[in-house]
Amino acid sequence: MRNPLKKIQPVSPPAEEYGPLSEKTKRVRVPPGQRLAKRWPVLSAERTPKFNGKDWDVTVDGLVKNPQKWTWDEFKNLAKTEQVSDLHCVTTWSLLDQKFGGLSFKRLLEIVQPLPEAEYVTFEAESGYTTAIPLKEGYLLENDVLLAYEHENEPLEADHGGPLRLLVPQLYLWKSVKWLKKISFKSEWERGFWEVRGYHQRADPWLEERYSSEEKPIRRNHKID
Repeated sequence: MRNPLKKIQPVSPPAEEYGPLSEKTKRVRVPPGQRLAKRWPVLSAERTPKFNGKDWDVTVDGLVKNPQKWTWDEFKNLAKTEQVSDLHCVTTWSLLDQKFGGLSFKRLLEIVQPLPEAEYVTFEAESGYTTAIPLKEGYLLENDVLLAYEHENEPLEADHGGPLRLLVPQLYLWKSVKWLKKISFKSEWERGFWEVRGYHQRADPWLEERYSSEEKPIRRNHKID
């Protein structure tokens, strides 16, 4: 897919489109430079994989006490969480009040028990697409981070990342990896597929962190100052 950032011309929506402050974050729901979408656009860097409802597994490894590898049936038998979330794409659209179901990331942490030196988590799709996110407040330790397999009470559509995708509502949507198969806990902050192609390492929509050129200097261990 062509870099969707090349044609971006951010225009803030009218004040009434921002809506009230989110009760979760105490900030406006629609970040600056975003416009409200009427439907969920399909944007992918990868080809949509085929899924027959059986041959899909989920692996958790790296700096954890209890590594896991679940079959799809085993994963679906873990406790399900339902929530309503907003989506914000770096290509300037936002979609509000979307219902998702899946495994809470905090529940995953209880199962695998990260080691103290695990500071970041790398998420990998079937194709090898990756992104990494800090294991701390404001990122993966928020209560609404979800491993989602349902959308609006139906199985998550393949074009939107089904059977399983990460959902991190407080970051631009490219951080919410589609077709998720592997989760690795690490001590270093790796740069993923889009980050090595010019995207910001943190990806906070309310700070408009779109481009890597806007980052502060990054030390060799990939920690942003």
